[in-house]
Amino acid sequence: MGRREHHPRRGSLAYMPRARAKRPVARVRAWPAGARLGLEGFAGYKAGMITLFMIDDRKGSMTKGQELCVPATVIEAPPMVICAVRLYQETTRGLKCLDEVWAGEIPKDLYRLIRKRRKYDAQKAVEEAEALVKAGKVNEIRVLACTQPRAAGVSKKKPDLLEIRIGGSSVEERWNYSKELLGKQVRPADVFKEGEFVDVLAITKGKGFQGPVKRWGIKILPRKSEGGRRQVGTLGPWSPARIMWTVPAAGQMGYHQRTEFNKRILKIGNDGKEVTPSGGFLRYGLVRGDFIVLAGSVPGPTKRLIQLRYPVRLHKGAATSVPSITYISTASQQGA
Repeated sequence: MGRREHHPRRGSLAYMPRARAKRPVARVRAWPAGARLGLEGFAGYKAGMITLFMIDDRKGSMTKGQELCVPATVIEAPPMVICAVRLYQETTRGLKCLDEVWAGEIPKDLYRLIRKRRKYDAQKAVEEAEALVKAGKVNEIRVLACTQPRAAGVSKKKPDLLEIRIGGSSVEERWNYSKELLGKQVRPADVFKEGEFVDVLAITKGKGFQGPVKRWGIKILPRKSEGGRRQVGTLGPWSPARIMWTVPAAGQMGYHQRTEFNKRILKIGNDGKEVTPSGGFLRYGLVRGDFIVLAGSVPGPTKRLIQLRYPVRLHKGAATSVPSITYISTASQQGA
């Protein structure tokens, strides 16, 4: 008689309940403390993956100094417009928004998302916010930045409005920086540098309602099993007389928010021809403007909004020098 194969149930229970995300834009729940002065995040649209060759510069690596073939993800990141500044106060129930200062001119496409303000005095709003900062009531400063999907390869006009924290040592310093940034455009090179590590937040590819075999990786039952083979062998013991939440069951798979830590930026550029394959990316097209190349894969399908932020738990000894890229493959992904 052959040996029965056993393996732990695949799929982590730490992600329960596996429900659909509320919206296709990930929610940033935490920002790194003590970061340098400036924006702590950026956003772009996933274009696809490419192959490149680079010199291994990792400390202690067995292949240090040798040429490596690295899979990488291209994110098209058009400039973002800083539309507003928010001032927060720390309370016993979390952050409370004290004031909000909007720019005098914002992109017209943003009115597809928010209501138009007919009478708004931007100068007066800045003075009122500055009084709160001088009074010492403000503990946190964040900005509202909107994307420009018309400049990317996505087929939509309505921008995405994101809240990004302003890093810095003091509140006054951060307020002065955000005041100068209000109403202006920010490019990826203004926020990140090549060789740095970032955290990636996105909504994964949705797969709909799936059974326990695909969702949890359980064994397919023997051929003579009664009632079906792609199901759970037992729902639990007689006691306790209930179905436990740990039993692998059918349900929603995919379209969940996920955060991947410490993805290295290999390249930041403003000419998409450098990384666009011949004929364009599958299901995306051509990358024309600013882009960010990350090592490895990122969650979500093509055209999904990908949020990048400064790392909250960067491991010590990580290589942060500018990567030495020797070759970027632009071979056609369509077999042409």
